[in-house]
This record gives sequence, structure tokens and C-alpha cells, in this order.
Amino acid sequence: MAVFPSEQWFREVREVYNSDTSLHSGGGGACDSKAGLGIGDKYYKIEFAGLECANVGVCSESDLSEADFIIEMPMDAWVTMIKDVQGNGKASSNQTLNSLDLDHEDGIARSPIDDQYRQDLFYRYNQNFQDFFNASSRVTTTF
Repeated sequence: MAVFPSEQWFREVREVYNSDTSLHSGGGGACDSKAGLGIGDKYYKIEFAGLECANVGVCSESDLSEADFIIEMPMDAWVTMIKDVQGNGKASSNQTLNSLDLDHEDGIARSPIDDQYRQDLFYRYNQNFQDFFNASSRVTTTF
């Protein structure tokens, strides 16, 4: 049983996501992006290359300067989203990354170096990232 958030949890989700092509719906399936995830006081990096999640791992906040964008939410917001995915098999309409971004005054995605072009990749590829998190419905998770 994987604990969210942890490198093990992200690796298990990556295995599910990469092994099931039905999860590759966003943007025609292709995604080339490096993102950072700020989950409470923990940081992770996730990289998509074409039709797969190429890499996931723990990183430091300073490592996120290489990311195209960073998705940041308080721990309780992440847990609510993951529990919603776990309970429904995918995020319900008010718990998608896109909905959460729209619901927060400043959004949940930002550029680490104030580069709007790179931040816009969140809007182009957020469905790919959502599909990744939806794959977590098949990973037994504790918090």
C-alpha cells in the first residue's frame, strides 16, 4: 500500500498510467512537458514524453526551476482530489486540475521563472496530468 505523497506512490501510478493506453486521452495523447508538484512542503517532478510518463521523483524546491510549470496546492486539497479519484475512478468535475485551477483566485499552476509560455503548457497538457492522477484510482493509497 503506497502512501500519498511519496515517490513510491508516484511510481506505482506511473506504472498504471504507462501500461493502459486508454488513459492517454489528453491532447491527442501526446505530451512533452516537465512539471513540478508542490504538495504541502514536499516537492516532486514529473516528466511526460510523447505517450508516456517518462519520469517521476522527489526533488527540492530549487530543482523546480527546470519545470515548465509547477502545480501547487495545500496538502488537504491534494488529499481531497486523490480521495475523489479513488472513490469515483476519476476526478469528479469539481476536483479536476482544471476546475481547481479556475476555483483558486491565483490558480494552482505557475511558472517557476515567470515565463508565461512555459506556464501555458499547463493549460495545453492539464488533461494528460489529470489522466495520470486518475490512474491513481487503481493504486491502493493511504494518507
